Amino acid sequence: MILIKYPAENDWPALQVRPEIDMTMLFDTVRVVLDKVRIEGDAGIRYYGNLYDKVDICDFAVSQAEIREAESIVSDDLKKAICIACSNIEKFHSAQARPELKVETMPGVTCWQKSVPIEKVGLYIPGGTAPLFSSVLMLAIPARIAGCREIVLCTPPNREGKIHPAILYAAQVSGVHKIFKIGGIQAIAAMSYGTESVPGVYKIFGPGNQYVTAAKQLVSLKDVAIDMPAGPSEVEIIADDSANPVFIASDFLSQAEHGIDSQSILLTVSESLAERVILEIERQSSRLQRKDYIEKSLENSKVILLKDKDELIRFTNQYAPEHLIIHTTDYREIKDQILNAGSVFLGAYTPESAGDYASGTNHTLPTKGYAKMFSGVNLDSFVKKITFQEITAEGLKTLGPVIEIMAENEQLDAHKNAVTVRLANG
Repeated sequence: MILIKYPAENDWPALQVRPEIDMTMLFDTVRVVLDKVRIEGDAGIRYYGNLYDKVDICDFAVSQAEIREAESIVSDDLKKAICIACSNIEKFHSAQARPELKVETMPGVTCWQKSVPIEKVGLYIPGGTAPLFSSVLMLAIPARIAGCREIVLCTPPNREGKIHPAILYAAQVSGVHKIFKIGGIQAIAAMSYGTESVPGVYKIFGPGNQYVTAAKQLVSLKDVAIDMPAGPSEVEIIADDSANPVFIASDFLSQAEHGIDSQSILLTVSESLAERVILEIERQSSRLQRKDYIEKSLENSKVILLKDKDELIRFTNQYAPEHLIIHTTDYREIKDQILNAGSVFLGAYTPESAGDYASGTNHTLPTKGYAKMFSGVNLDSFVKKITFQEITAEGLKTLGPVIEIMAENEQLDAHKNAVTVRLANG
């Protein structure tokens, strides 16, 4: 790690660049897989399961016997932790529900909006370098609270055709309806188009590798909705002299271990803190299990010394981090000036891993600067809003002439006439 000192503001964009692969380079490969599954259905899934996952599976659906077996394997400690996390996630997302509110915009004109669950949603859960059972909780629980009628989960099997037991247990306690042993592009294709075994869905959620991400982008063009554009995971930390360098280094590295294309950034006005953090990162990283991933990720990561608090805030709002940790004495003041971030963690005792697992907030968040215009997954992600309106005869007498004038000036006579005939015959 090197310390970047007082970069000029016109150099900030270069420091804010994320590591990424040009997805368009993958599209040709991805299209071939999508088309084969769309045309051949289960046979296409089986073909790519053999090719990519090195396992031949005829029945993709996870059985109740497999779920019971998984429950018997998961340790009691992990079951308890999952259930506590489940409770917190449920509390936080349940509180996001809003009552239907009717508004009389003028006498006799009543409008309202109703949240309606998306009937069928698909969840993709990676099963590669780490079994992300926490993502099952983050996606399935709000889907269940929203009232989605069919919650479908796809996750890749191992070479014995098994799913990690913690993923199955999390799916059971979260309320997933159907689980399939399908990974990669073929899973996205199956949920997008539907096959003999896998029901098609209307919206797909969940993380994945670059091929899964490219597949989600392609199917979202015309077939299904997706949660959000996605890229490698990232964290930014704002810290001052009061911060504990041990804590900061641990947060820095917890993000770095996600993958070789993850990114961690520390912003500070304290040179002495920056130097202590760099030493602590080196000390802690040598003892971690995923140090090979971390070493690569640290090549994308930075410690940046800025002039003052104003620069810290402006750099942050330009970077728009997925995760933002504010580890300063005045974090309550700074938080109110943050405009662009996926999820914010305040104070010395709020590690980013709390949001990843169990505090209750959702960990499916916008990356690559998309926090400038996207929210993280929340209860609204699983519903659509339908508006209603009801106008009385008296209400149309007042509102009708307004509509007639506007329609006439847009030269849409039929629109005007729909009001005129009612006023004439009311």
